Amino acid sequence: MNIRSVLLGASALAVLSVGSAKADESLFLYNWSNYFPPELMEKFEADTGIKVTLDVYDSNETMLAKLQAGASGYDIVVASDYMVDTMIKDGLATEFDAKSLANFKNVAKPHDTLKYDPERKYSVTYLWGTTGFTYDGAATDAKLEQSWKEFFEPREEFRGKIGALNDEVEMYNAASYYIGIPKCTEDPAEAQKVLDVLLKQKPFVAVYSSEGTIDRMSAREVQMHMQWNGAAHRTKASIPEAVYVYPKEGLTYWSDHFVVPKGAPDFENAKTFINWMMQPENAAAASNYAGYMNGIKGAGEFMDESLKTDPAVNMPDEYASLLVAGQNCSAKARDLRNRVWTKLKN
Repeated sequence: MNIRSVLLGASALAVLSVGSAKADESLFLYNWSNYFPPELMEKFEADTGIKVTLDVYDSNETMLAKLQAGASGYDIVVASDYMVDTMIKDGLATEFDAKSLANFKNVAKPHDTLKYDPERKYSVTYLWGTTGFTYDGAATDAKLEQSWKEFFEPREEFRGKIGALNDEVEMYNAASYYIGIPKCTEDPAEAQKVLDVLLKQKPFVAVYSSEGTIDRMSAREVQMHMQWNGAAHRTKASIPEAVYVYPKEGLTYWSDHFVVPKGAPDFENAKTFINWMMQPENAAAASNYAGYMNGIKGAGEFMDESLKTDPAVNMPDEYASLLVAGQNCSAKARDLRNRVWTKLKN
């Protein structure tokens, strides 16, 4: 998706209200792959003189493991809501008091607070969305049910043509919703039922991958894919018949946040970046690229009309009751979930 010409505008003066930047200063960003517009990165560099280096990961757990192993050098990481909680509790997040930043006034409710960081001392919302699945409407004569059944117990025509996320949290949660089991269960018998669902689906799965879901669908390598809603929106650019499903059993509502990790080498530059990203035109540019909504007031006027008209992004009110918030499970529940995932992948 093309970034609007707004990327070429905006004064560089306002963005330097937090810290000062020299031409040789740098910022190391650790983010999901294909989740930040290159043009926006170039604009930040032009506005501030801070050179950005991007490193990517495919899951919150990959990012966490790297930080826990002692990885240093990152100034900002992008963490989902429950992972913010883990980072704070494990001492992996640095307090920077987001409310003290000049542009925090642009943050819309309810994004001015977070369950796991109510005072916004450690985080600022980047983008938010949902996790469902998308199917190619041109690949089937049937109109599929709004249910996880179509994904976990698919029709024979989808055998070997389904893409699943390589994400133990997303897959485990979705299977839990489908069979009505708490996603943070500590009961081994319930966890076994989740495993049974995943194993039954496995012969239909062509690939477990959280990267390339858009390209895979667009090339019609698969005809159904578990996707985040922004990826579903971008898939429609090449497959207009693509349908994003809001399963009646429930789907995860998530939000991703900028967090400054412990030991960030360029703390002031990190704050400059976060403050800069709270400008409406910059938040809108990220939404236009990634296909997800942001939490910044005034961003709407800079956003593509296609985002506003796509039900995958602008969710119909009738589906609001289906949203299930992210949850940071207990250590026992996480261990069960990991055992299920390990058995599935072996």
